[in-house]
Amino acid sequence: MRSFYLIKPYFYQRKTLILAGVLCLMGVDTLQLFIPRVIKWAVDDLTLFQADTQALLVYAGYILGIALMMAVLRFIWRRFLLGTSRVVEEGLRNRLFAHIQTLSASYFDRAKTGDLMALASNDLNNIRMAVGMGLVALTDAIYLGSAAIGFMAYINVKLTLFTLIPMPLVVWFTQSFGRKIHRRYLRVQETFSDLTELARESFAGIRVVKAYNRRGDEARRMDAVSRAYIEKNMGLVRIIGFFFPMMLFFNNLSMVAVLFLGGRQTITAVITPGDLVAFISYLNLLTWPMMALGWVTNLVQRGTASLDRINAILRVGPEIADPPMPAPHTRRFGEIAFENVGFSFEKGQAPALSQIRFRIRPGEMLGIAGPQGSGKTTLLRLIPRIYDVTSGSICIDGVDIRQIPLKELRSAIGFVSQEPFLFSGSIRENITLEKDIDESMLVSAAKAAALYDTILSFPDGFDTLVGEKGVVLSGGQKQRVILARALIYDPPILLLDDPIGQTDTKTAAAIIETIRSISREKTVIIASHRLSALRYADRILVMDNGRITDIGTHEALLDRGGYYAKTYSLQRFEQIRG
Repeated sequence: MRSFYLIKPYFYQRKTLILAGVLCLMGVDTLQLFIPRVIKWAVDDLTLFQADTQALLVYAGYILGIALMMAVLRFIWRRFLLGTSRVVEEGLRNRLFAHIQTLSASYFDRAKTGDLMALASNDLNNIRMAVGMGLVALTDAIYLGSAAIGFMAYINVKLTLFTLIPMPLVVWFTQSFGRKIHRRYLRVQETFSDLTELARESFAGIRVVKAYNRRGDEARRMDAVSRAYIEKNMGLVRIIGFFFPMMLFFNNLSMVAVLFLGGRQTITAVITPGDLVAFISYLNLLTWPMMALGWVTNLVQRGTASLDRINAILRVGPEIADPPMPAPHTRRFGEIAFENVGFSFEKGQAPALSQIRFRIRPGEMLGIAGPQGSGKTTLLRLIPRIYDVTSGSICIDGVDIRQIPLKELRSAIGFVSQEPFLFSGSIRENITLEKDIDESMLVSAAKAAALYDTILSFPDGFDTLVGEKGVVLSGGQKQRVILARALIYDPPILLLDDPIGQTDTKTAAAIIETIRSISREKTVIIASHRLSALRYADRILVMDNGRITDIGTHEALLDRGGYYAKTYSLQRFEQIRG
């Protein structure tokens, strides 16, 4: 229960409604206890031949009235108690989602998407059940069970004591099996996360699966994980499947005692036939509290296991956070300086970047060239603090970026990633990110990204739905959408990671011309495999194995005859030949 603090505030906020719901539930339980009394009166009158039609109608009226009151009270407790469980579910889901968004990119490099999806669905559902029906079952187990025993004792104390003999065994089984249920349910949830992740991965990559005829392979992978999931569930079922029948067995032991001892007391006139019928009715009512005791144990163990899993995520803090004492707001965001920057993705790993040192002035355009894996993308991601430097520092306008609030830093940067990601909305929503933007600004950004004519060719224009991950658009069109997204807010710093990598020659030329025109007003850093995008840069860095191996203008690098000159000549030859 160490994670109970997560749901405690919701109980406190709704304490009045919860109290009212519990009282209504206790009212329902109390009314149930009076029905056997009415039946006792009717049975005693019948056995003494004192009942007539009018008396039986009166008894039937009592039961009908009790049933109506129970219906009203049952509606109220379900509204308050089960409603509370829904509020808890909503609150935890929002909190979990908001917290996950604060976590750093390095966390998502390690975490499974399927595990996060399982937390937001299956685990939250278990917590809801534990809070709602768990509270109901616990109240019934305590109140209804105690009250039923009290009414039974009112009829005959000795008979009641005999029926309670199995109770210590019930307590022992509940505690023992509860711990086992908790452990096994944790294993079930872990396997469910693997199952969710495999399904997500297979569906997301369905085009690759079809193209390479991997349907059989994927089915076998799913079958293996499904078997593991079933195996873990069957382990849980074996525990629960033994637990509940044991509860019923103990109840039936009590029924044996009632029939034998109670029957003898009825024969000897110690109790009346009506008392025996009422006693059996109370014992049947006691069956539910005993079952509820087992059920609430199952619900609580499932709920606490899920709560512990969510708590484990919430206790993970972001590695990249706002500075405790931000630097004064005197920046205009333009000059960028790398001072002996080094970076590693994990401690102990070989550095992805080493001794990176350069300075770019406001209004300059810096190009970055190098083979794949040389560190170009990693370098760009350090500037908006997607990752933090391992050593050295990055300064903007003389201020270490770790001293700038994240929101302020990132709002000053337009970032075009190498792998364009689109949300499953419209083109308009993907460019504006659903913010209220003037139509003229939207059109200007689309034209600057050489996208406007393409948008006009669609029947719905800017309101064209792009589908999941922009599936209805080509790679080049998606690239231009995210370029327009970066340009629309007119940021002073623009980071472009291979912005023409998936475009044709004509579109690439238009995008390069746009970059040239805006580079006079912005600080632009562009990394690209197609060196034609870099030729107009004020300076070009050449990288290899995470280090800067050369630096200079386009003409100077061509004169030196290194990697840049060889790659540029090869690309020019391929372009001419093509």
